[in-house]
Amino acid sequence: MDAYIRAAPKAVQSKLKEIRAAIREVAPAATESISYGMPGYDKGRIGWFGLARRHIGLYLRPPIIKEHERELAGYETTKSAIRFPLHTKLPVPLIKKLIKARIEKNEANSKRRPRTRT
Repeated sequence: MDAYIRAAPKAVQSKLKEIRAAIREVAPAATESISYGMPGYDKGRIGWFGLARRHIGLYLRPPIIKEHERELAGYETTKSAIRFPLHTKLPVPLIKKLIKARIEKNEANSKRRPRTRT
């Protein structure tokens, strides 16, 4: 994770650190790793973020983005990605809210699944 951030242009390293800190604050028990070539957080596949040429993408499993589409109206989105332009301030409270929503979805889904013994 540190190497990923260090490899980014100096001008955006602080934004990458900021998004990492926001996710870590909401998901302190999540395991950090590099997955799909970008930083990822696992405790039920919480999410990923990655630097592109003109934005930082936050990638969350559906339906989180759809459920928050009103709050995300000012950003380019897909069903599983949000693009935060590099020239704007990161919406840290919104990022935290989305990560928290994904964690809650994961927890609700794990409670619904019956445990099987092998």
